Amino acid sequence: MSRTIPSVHAVSTTFDFIPLTFILLTATMDWYKNWFGSPFYKILYQNRDDLEAQEFVENLLGYLRPAPGSTMLDIACGEGRFARQLAEHGFDVIGIDISAESIETAKAYETENLQFFVQDMRLPFYVNYFDYAFNFFTSFGYFAHDRDHALAARSFAASLKNNGLLIIDYFNFEQVMDNFVPEETIRRGSYTFHINRKLERKHIVKEINFVDAQKKQRQYTESVATFALADFIKMFKSTEMSLVNTFGDYQLNPYHPVNSPRLIMIFKKKYA
Repeated sequence: MSRTIPSVHAVSTTFDFIPLTFILLTATMDWYKNWFGSPFYKILYQNRDDLEAQEFVENLLGYLRPAPGSTMLDIACGEGRFARQLAEHGFDVIGIDISAESIETAKAYETENLQFFVQDMRLPFYVNYFDYAFNFFTSFGYFAHDRDHALAARSFAASLKNNGLLIIDYFNFEQVMDNFVPEETIRRGSYTFHINRKLERKHIVKEINFVDAQKKQRQYTESVATFALADFIKMFKSTEMSLVNTFGDYQLNPYHPVNSPRLIMIFKKKYA
């Protein structure tokens, strides 16, 4: 059964002052739209551990213990692997992503309790609607300017009901820098990806070069902000959300700023 998307203008929200043209002015130039929607992204990252991802979701659900029928939002859902797993537990799940190509793939898995929409995370969506919102696998920090990250944080918070929980899964910047690899070559079948990494303007920038099947030279870029825990706490404080717990890996072990491979944060929305 399809939902009718509520108009954001019909709901009381703090987003009325945001000019949408300002938000989307440079959308066609954003690296993530070109890269995530390309077939080469799937080729490079085909060896990601899906089993580990599934175990992470199961561990999270065991910790959160959501009530039956809870409403859930998967922000930057890609092709929907996490959203599908959440929906298999019977929860009412929506996945959103800015990549039309990814959402087209995800829509093949839609069910009565699972739907997907093309949506920019900086824009409000289903305001005050969800019990839980998830942002998996470092799907934040993509923007060049902090004002865009602040808009996304406000949108995340706006999507939740009072007392709703937001779970953000981010890379641990300190641990990444301690194990920083400036250059590497990765082979995937007939493709050879040459990868260069650098720290630039508080972002880890990855340049990906390779030759495609038509012998055409290709180049893509990834750029992710080097946010630490304190940055997230400050960012979400202005959205009436407070940190309630952290974990350092997908087994939900305690977070350690130096040794943990992940920075997993749980924020709670609480009106005064």
